[in-house]
Amino acid sequence: MDIGPPEWIIIGIVLLLLFGSSKIPELARNLGRAQSELKRGLAEGRKGPCDDAVSTPDPASAAAESATTSLASPSASVVHDLDV
Repeated sequence: MDIGPPEWIIIGIVLLLLFGSSKIPELARNLGRAQSELKRGLAEGRKGPCDDAVSTPDPASAAAESATTSLASPSASVVHDLDV
């Protein structure tokens, strides 16, 4: 399905009527920025995880860390005593 010159002219006229002549350059600029940001994001996704990304800890280390912090806080020991 090809879009020929008459269809592009109709699309342009409809856009001109909908947005006005002052908004069309701004819309085109924002569309170009969004396209370049999408391309940049896709390129970063192909490279792999970023070095500056926050890494998710594995479940074993997260459980060990939460156990250590819960034993260190006084309120956790009170709750622990109530559970027994």
